[in-house]
Amino acid sequence: MSTMIKEVYIALIDAGTEEGKATAAAEAVADFQSEISKVHHEMAEIKADIKVLKWMVGLVIAVNLIPLLRDLLS
Repeated sequence: MSTMIKEVYIALIDAGTEEGKATAAAEAVADFQSEISKVHHEMAEIKADIKVLKWMVGLVIAVNLIPLLRDLLS
């Protein structure tokens, strides 16, 4: 059995929705919330990877620029 959000279920029942439809809707909302949570976690991982890549590119630029500037200023 899928999990459902109790508050959504109760609100739908209070609004006059049939029990079966309210259960299905509450389960769908819970599944959607779970998927959003997974996407949020994946986005956090991607942001961390991008941060590392930015530092790596900055380091490569610095390593290549320092000798060039040293030669130009000498």
